[in-house]
Amino acid sequence: MRHFSYFLSFCLFNFLVIPHGKSSNTSAVCVDIINQTCKTCADESASFNYNFCLTSLQTVPVSHATNLQGLALVAMELALQNASNTVSSIKELLTNTTSFDPFAFACLEDCMELYLGAVLTIVDSVGAFLSEHYINAKLWLSLVVESATTCEEGFAEKKGEVSPLTKKNHDLIQLCNTALCIIHLLTHAIPS
Repeated sequence: MRHFSYFLSFCLFNFLVIPHGKSSNTSAVCVDIINQTCKTCADESASFNYNFCLTSLQTVPVSHATNLQGLALVAMELALQNASNTVSSIKELLTNTTSFDPFAFACLEDCMELYLGAVLTIVDSVGAFLSEHYINAKLWLSLVVESATTCEEGFAEKKGEVSPLTKKNHDLIQLCNTALCIIHLLTHAIPS
């Protein structure tokens, strides 16, 4: 999993630091682009969490001086970190067989499969995004949202069962929604 993170960090570094030949109307401006972007996304969707968006993106210092493309990559990098960390957490939980009943254990196994797929899908999304295949990037990020939702809903199928992954699922969904909104803003800023 670590090599995926290195790959994305390399791509993010090159995308944000190495100058590109063409400029666009979405290039970095002096305004705090994180606040502006999160506010725009929150204004467009009642379910979008402005505070989560702001707090998450602010954890990466380079995001304060980047453009929309860079912010989308930051959000996807954070989603990849979340998904990779969740895989590690699930592995640890699965080694503790006495802590979970058979139903919860089966749910964790399902979540492991979903999250392993999510990691690969996020990497594919980044590749599609960097190739300017924005529709594919959005489709694959939407699939990651579905995976986290499915993981969470699996535990809810048994009355009284509590998911040990609720926060991680929620965070992954919010990070993907942040990336999806930014890509949406980016594609609507580009003339057809």
